[in-house]
Amino acid sequence: MKFKKIATAATALLLATTGVYAQTPPAPVSQPAVNLVNAESIQALKDMGAHLQTLKRFQVSTQLTGERVLADGQKLQHVANAELDVDRPNKLHARMHSARSEREIFYDGKVATMYTPAQKYYSSVEFSGNLGELVSKLEQRYAVEIPLSDLFLWGTPAAPVDKIDSAMNAGQDFIGNDLCDHYAFRQGDFDWQVWITTGANPLPRKLVITNRSDEARPQSVSLIEWNLKPTFKDAVFKFTPPKGATAVELRPIDKK
Repeated sequence: MKFKKIATAATALLLATTGVYAQTPPAPVSQPAVNLVNAESIQALKDMGAHLQTLKRFQVSTQLTGERVLADGQKLQHVANAELDVDRPNKLHARMHSARSEREIFYDGKVATMYTPAQKYYSSVEFSGNLGELVSKLEQRYAVEIPLSDLFLWGTPAAPVDKIDSAMNAGQDFIGNDLCDHYAFRQGDFDWQVWITTGANPLPRKLVITNRSDEARPQSVSLIEWNLKPTFKDAVFKFTPPKGATAVELRPIDKK
């Protein structure tokens, strides 16, 4: 899975005079603060997160469209794809590919490995936490991002809903053949929207993130597909170096 409170107040001072003395002005009337956080939208986010945490074995894929802003403000769109095989609490195989690069991440509950097929380079680190903890460690310690990482954080303390500045229900849309409830949130420098399937299986089907810290407001759009009855074998989570592959050290980022 990233806040300003907006409040308004009005005061009026009335001073009436009759002759040589002034009447006592009435007390100012305070206007109620505007509540920008819709409780039902927050509850929908909580319900989706709770449901995601119940999913044990699944496949999920996404097509991500991102924007890069040039120095003159012109925007360029790029497309990437990712597929994840997941077996909670601690097994993952992620494949990310675009016209410019390809990489894979393997995690079998004991070792996490990053692999770049084009160069046949791989780096491994020992780890024994769950997938939410893996997401946090790889990003914070090694600057390695797992696609759709929010799927492992929603519904946990790592994605607190009390940090959301505003929340609203934006109606309904179809994403593919799925009728979805559309919610919009503002959180710090980011606006984000999520489309959640209606009914008993509230799954995110589309995610849009807008960076408001950049005047150009670049966006990323993820369309998400689900397979809750996968047929993969456990072998997909274990990395076996192919012939000619070279091991390289995965160094922690410099936090100075």
